[in-house]
Amino acid sequence: MQTLSTAQLHSMASTGDSMLVVDVRSPAEFGEAHVPFAVNHPLPDLDAGALNAEAERSGKRLVFICKSGARGRSACEKAMAAGISAVWNVDGGTGAWIEAGYPVVRGAKSFFVERQTRVVIGGMVLLGTALGAFVHPGFPGISAFFGAGLVYAGLSDSCMLAVLIASMPWNRRKPGCCA
Repeated sequence: MQTLSTAQLHSMASTGDSMLVVDVRSPAEFGEAHVPFAVNHPLPDLDAGALNAEAERSGKRLVFICKSGARGRSACEKAMAAGISAVWNVDGGTGAWIEAGYPVVRGAKSFFVERQTRVVIGGMVLLGTALGAFVHPGFPGISAFFGAGLVYAGLSDSCMLAVLIASMPWNRRKPGCCA
């Protein structure tokens, strides 16, 4: 896996370098703001083989982008596990692209998966605490479970709850929504 800075990506796009830029964020995140020449293929649904075939057929370089670079790195790893060696990840992702002042396509604000995950975890910690105080002393185990999940997510840079929430129907691509 190779990395590209946002400046390199912008330069390559400006000079007409042939590349397939795949944004692996949720459709809601993609719809809110994305690189103008990116297409959306959310990480949970990513078919690396099909994308590679498309990139090879059109002679394009396969580049992944996300919010900050972590999901893009996961997409690169998924592609490499499928036997694709020529993949690039945009360092800093769309956030760095926007911060650099490059153009973006903007849409409606959305309730990101990350934010939904925080609401669920906060709600479960609050519920476990309240049930423990008023119903049974064993209920704070709910809070402990979600706290342990947060520690694991922080250490592994992987959150299974976020993956689950991303797969919910309201976070799925709507017909005709995104490229």
